[in-house]
Amino acid sequence: MTRIDAWGFATGTPATAPDDRGRGPETAEPDHATHPTAGTQRTARAALTRILEPGDETAGRWLRERGPVALWHTLSDDTADPPAGATPAKIAGLRLRAGRARPTADLDAITALGGRFVCPGDDEWPGQLDDLGDARPVGLWVRGTGNLRLWALRSVAVVGARACTEYGAHLATTLGAGLADRGWTVVSGAAYGVDGAAHRGALAADGATVAVMASGVDYAYPRGHTELIDRIAEQGLVVAELPPGDHPTRSRFIQRNRVIAALTRGTVVVEAELRSGSLVTARRALALGRFTMGMPGPVTSGLSAGVHQLLRGEAAVVTDADEVIELVGSIGDLAPEQEGPTRIRDLLDPVASRVLEALPARGSTDTAHLAQEAGTPRDVTRSKLFELLSLGFVQRCGERWELVRRAETTDGSRRGGP
Repeated sequence: MTRIDAWGFATGTPATAPDDRGRGPETAEPDHATHPTAGTQRTARAALTRILEPGDETAGRWLRERGPVALWHTLSDDTADPPAGATPAKIAGLRLRAGRARPTADLDAITALGGRFVCPGDDEWPGQLDDLGDARPVGLWVRGTGNLRLWALRSVAVVGARACTEYGAHLATTLGAGLADRGWTVVSGAAYGVDGAAHRGALAADGATVAVMASGVDYAYPRGHTELIDRIAEQGLVVAELPPGDHPTRSRFIQRNRVIAALTRGTVVVEAELRSGSLVTARRALALGRFTMGMPGPVTSGLSAGVHQLLRGEAAVVTDADEVIELVGSIGDLAPEQEGPTRIRDLLDPVASRVLEALPARGSTDTAHLAQEAGTPRDVTRSKLFELLSLGFVQRCGERWELVRRAETTDGSRRGGP
């Protein structure tokens, strides 16, 4: 059987492929006719985003095995049997969090922000996130009017150093604008440095951009990017696994990177040190089978050392939006070949080039000597000399020939003087 995958390509459907709601048959949530309603399941998932940490694969397995409603009830009831393999300390901590979960209030809060809570199985759910397995988000809180699933179909992550150089900021801004101008969504984390520059480039091109947060969608972090994040929410999308009002932590930044990697077709690292969260994103993208790319910088710059290390592995070198799209786009999305400027001398035929090369850098010579030096018959040499004369390469001095002193150079040197 043939179906269209999350990226819009036709694929065969294996026996364990996800069903039409983005889940495998063995993990699909129960039929609504005999089990909790979709509204109840949405409420349960909203509650679980307040209880579970992003990327917790153990909790993800519980969710897959029990379903959201049963898991929520298990974590909310101190007398319920804990999930298999759960340690007493872990269950105790999660039940403390469950006591503060107010999913209805959180759902009302996102509605007041003009947003929504998107769950697996919804039409707007990006199916490629299912590649994360048990680390898949419980759900996503979204601000903005765009359709997340459709925007993610043609998306590229642009990530890099927070303390980037002017060179890195310029590259990220140009790349973000170039991708947006060609109809691609720019995805990043709204951080200082490369992230912010990529978002601004996309916004300046009046294009689509998505900020994936390590906090709630209404909790601007960093604070200095409050205005930028609000603008992204107006023109693009702000997305988070955490419910409204929740704050970022170090581990949440790391887990946020897996969503950026899975959501997009490929990840471009602009600048990164050897120890960098951007490299975590790139390596996660590589593990998920996404395209991984890097933009090289000076070999003397520590902020490019991580990128260069990545490029020594399986990442591809890219220098502009066209080259990125050639990798992540459809057949025929080829980047134009990069060529240097064409010189008149490049257009000479091989014999004329040999005759020209035979002329001395200084002084003059006769036709017989040139024929001997060029290895061409004398009449052919004379004919080529007249061609070179008409093109302005040589001049005639009686029966002798010499180079015209030209300002044009081809290799940074001046043959024959100024």
